[in-house]
Amino acid sequence: MPAADRTPPPPPSPPALREGGAADAAAVARLHTAGRRSACAGLVPPWVLDAEAADQELLWTLRLDADYGTPADAPVLLLAEDGPGGPALGFAHLVPDGGEVRLEQLHVRPDRTGRGIGTHLLRAALARFPQAPVRLDVLAANRRAIAFYERHGARRLGRGTAHFPDGTRLPEYAYGWR
Repeated sequence: MPAADRTPPPPPSPPALREGGAADAAAVARLHTAGRRSACAGLVPPWVLDAEAADQELLWTLRLDADYGTPADAPVLLLAEDGPGGPALGFAHLVPDGGEVRLEQLHVRPDRTGRGIGTHLLRAALARFPQAPVRLDVLAANRRAIAFYERHGARRLGRGTAHFPDGTRLPEYAYGWR
């Protein structure tokens, strides 16, 4: 076999990133639902995930259309797309919170995980607020997410409990970057 045939393929190019808004609510709701169902399968009871999915488009419309006052207080939605204007591949949602920033959501389409999209989104999210500590909560049983965040420099800051509307409670960890 010639040497040229043994050359590994180039890494995939990073997705296009842009800030999202209210017009993206339906796409974000679909990504959020698919991402939660994939990431939380076996960790969160299925009926809890079903209940979450029911109102996602309305919730994302309200989140993305709300007036938060000053731009410094406004949440940021970062969308990863397959090329400019292409289909949404993932998103990160960041919420300023009293000098900190909460990484409330980071999801990648389940059929596109493992291709660097989450890494690209996370790096862009952290760069968006370079002076503020960024925090997130992750279910203690979600080993894949924990490994991802730790690989990217997050440190465990504490323990807590995730509370779901149906009364389900699950242990979680707080993680962050200082």
